[in-house]
Amino acid sequence: MGDDKFEYHSLPIPTYEEATAHASSSRDNLGDGSDAERQGLLARETSHYQPPTVESVRGSLDDLASSVSGSSRGSVEELRRELDQMDVDDSATSSSTRSRLRQRFFSKRFPTLTRTLSAIHRPLKRYLPSLPRFNFRINLGDLRAQIKDQGCLILLRVFALMLVVTLVYVFFIGDIFNLNNRMIMGQTYSSSSVENFIQGNINETNIAETLKHITSFPHIAGTEGSFYLAEWVEQAFHRAGFDEVEREEFQVYLNYPLADGRKVAIIDPPHLAWEAKLEENHEETLVFHGHSKSGNVTGPLVYANFGSREDFQLLADRGISLNGTIALVRYYGTEGDRALKIKAAELAGAAGCIIYSDPAQDGFVQGPAYPKGRYMPADGVQRGGVSLMSQVVGDVLTPGWASTPQENHRLSPEESPGLVQIPSLPISWSDALPLLQALEGHGSKVPKEWVGGVPNIKSWWTGDQDSPTVQLMNLQDEVDRMPIYNVHGTIIGLEERDKKIIVGNHRDSWCLGSVDPGSGTAVFLEVVRAFGELLTYGWRPLRTIEFVSWDAEEYNLVGSTEHVEKEIERLRATAYAYLNVDVGVSGPEFRASGSPVFERTLMQILGRLSDPTANKTLKDLWKEKGTKLEPLGAGSDYVAFQDIAGTSSIDFGFEGEPYPYHSCYESYDWMEKFGDPGFQYHKLLAQFWGLLLLDLSENPMLPFDMQAYARYVTGWVKDLEEFAKSHKAEVNLEAMYNAAAELESNSLKFESWKQAWHDTVWGSGGYESNVMALQRVNHNMRMAKFDTSLLDLEPGGGIPNRTQFRHVIFGPELWSGYDASVFPAIRDTINTGNWTLAQYWIDRVANVIHTASDTLLT
Repeated sequence: MGDDKFEYHSLPIPTYEEATAHASSSRDNLGDGSDAERQGLLARETSHYQPPTVESVRGSLDDLASSVSGSSRGSVEELRRELDQMDVDDSATSSSTRSRLRQRFFSKRFPTLTRTLSAIHRPLKRYLPSLPRFNFRINLGDLRAQIKDQGCLILLRVFALMLVVTLVYVFFIGDIFNLNNRMIMGQTYSSSSVENFIQGNINETNIAETLKHITSFPHIAGTEGSFYLAEWVEQAFHRAGFDEVEREEFQVYLNYPLADGRKVAIIDPPHLAWEAKLEENHEETLVFHGHSKSGNVTGPLVYANFGSREDFQLLADRGISLNGTIALVRYYGTEGDRALKIKAAELAGAAGCIIYSDPAQDGFVQGPAYPKGRYMPADGVQRGGVSLMSQVVGDVLTPGWASTPQENHRLSPEESPGLVQIPSLPISWSDALPLLQALEGHGSKVPKEWVGGVPNIKSWWTGDQDSPTVQLMNLQDEVDRMPIYNVHGTIIGLEERDKKIIVGNHRDSWCLGSVDPGSGTAVFLEVVRAFGELLTYGWRPLRTIEFVSWDAEEYNLVGSTEHVEKEIERLRATAYAYLNVDVGVSGPEFRASGSPVFERTLMQILGRLSDPTANKTLKDLWKEKGTKLEPLGAGSDYVAFQDIAGTSSIDFGFEGEPYPYHSCYESYDWMEKFGDPGFQYHKLLAQFWGLLLLDLSENPMLPFDMQAYARYVTGWVKDLEEFAKSHKAEVNLEAMYNAAAELESNSLKFESWKQAWHDTVWGSGGYESNVMALQRVNHNMRMAKFDTSLLDLEPGGGIPNRTQFRHVIFGPELWSGYDASVFPAIRDTINTGNWTLAQYWIDRVANVIHTASDTLLT
């Protein structure tokens, strides 16, 4: 809950009754076609994997017992009693068989192959016609009366026992199992039927209603709105019938604005006196920067373009000192990370930093502004976190360990390397206008590349030490241990139940958040609902699925990082993949970034889905535009999974032109009118997400593409060589090329076993032996472990001076911000100009890749 000093009065938080009135039941959305869908889902098909299963022989005879009709015995119960008596008579014989079965199929050494006989009745029915034909429909009562010889009765019982033992041998002792069908709770499922169900059961109306509800009030991390949504998501998991639902608490450092503690004003000369409005006309939450420095400073105003280090260097080259100044910079451009803009100003000597939204990047220069169009209006303000995400992720006071309620080891804000040390505030371009006008005649005229789109400015000047004096006040309510809550919902898998596919989306936002993250959250909850419907039919995945709603992502990826730090060893051992959606839909262009292992399954699913307006598949559009799977950056909840835990991760969504990002104009009305009218791209995203999740959790062979990974690494080494040449670095990349070549060779050999498994199993009609099943599970583990093996866990490993990030391929460069980067340790040391240190890291990274490559074959 928020601190008492931080209250939002503009929009009351809805009651639970009001909230649940918007929430569609997970059981009420099948519509008129539910019966047809269920018949299609449960249709007996022959293309889907059925994991080997074993259970008691008695349960396997239910269908046989039900087939004994017309018996003078008069009931199935009488037949059961007869079988019970038979068990007693032959206990010595059967006990040894059962003992062997337990030892073989319930061995603790192979927990993922534990089996039951719950579905044996279907195989029995399939094979009975090929067995010797015996008439089981005889009148057993008459037979008993006629057979007086006790020896004949014993022979009959022995024959029945031999028949059962033979069937058990055929299906289980013989190590043969059919992968074509998977039977659960008496139902047969095929992969195509389950995929069709998920794809056809996504409802865009549900998504729209969910988004309308969650954007009806602000939900900043740590406030009442975010806590309410945590409980609402938790209820959705329960409605979906998930096996486990858990709320996870951490206590972290957050800050909030004081209504009378913020000010931007020209205070000298008197004739230019002016004060910024700060708030938007559509006020829902106060304007501020998360994790900003609290302070009240004054100084001459200087304009520094996009606030990159190069921009500040240009000012220095012109003899303009930044010492004690208030730097005015604009969003986007050559430095995309707002925190690094402030850090660059701090390093240049500025006392404070103001960041404004220029219409050249996201306003009327681009097109009609909201409410007439999709772009940022004149009073729109982009809020956002300004902690140094490339230095520290998660709670900035506990870098590297989890902020659990019991944890008392914490840094002070002054000690944290993740916090900037000068105050800052965001403003609109309408507030920036008087500041830019006041600079005329001070300093020098700016380069034409520095000219923005703010109107009514005669000429753009840099400002200098003689510029008008500006006051920047940013007094913050800082909370050292604010409770935040992640919500987990789990579906337990059947075969590899201790291995999991994790699905994540954060729910906190700076205001209403219809795009970031509301579009992703609405799609996330629709996927939850659809998988809940599957569970009602008895379906279960082969691998465990864990859905997670993260808190406090906007501050510094806090909720996800704290979870990873708490569960780091378990995740490295059991997490197979992490699927992340943050901004779900802001336009019609599909994008994806992630570990290269996802490339094959990504392309297969894109080929299955069609764009609602282009009349082409997403795969066709992807290829026409020359799009490719990009490497991961550092801007969302995948960071801790990929870079710290080594879990293969992917992030995806639909993007478009700029929008009123992180402002209160990012509303449901904006989405309905300009973002995705009709919510067709939301629906398409949910279908993609669901199909990807099915492929990763249901495919008996984990659909990772190791050869694609090897090709990407080779390409990235070539890019690294170009980077080194551009910096005139005196380094030798031979070790990196050798490691990449070895990875290509080993991945080819590794993938050959997958083809051999496919030819052997599917070539024999889908039958898999125990030995082959065990090898398959081991093969899956090797694939899933590959990204984990690319972690440098030795002392001093990871990125120099930022060892929270351990992956040698992915991770943020010191000054790359949110942008994607590969081999960050090498690039950072090349940037320093220390060629000896750079060569050390080249050799070290190459050695990690070499070791990881070996794990594929050993």
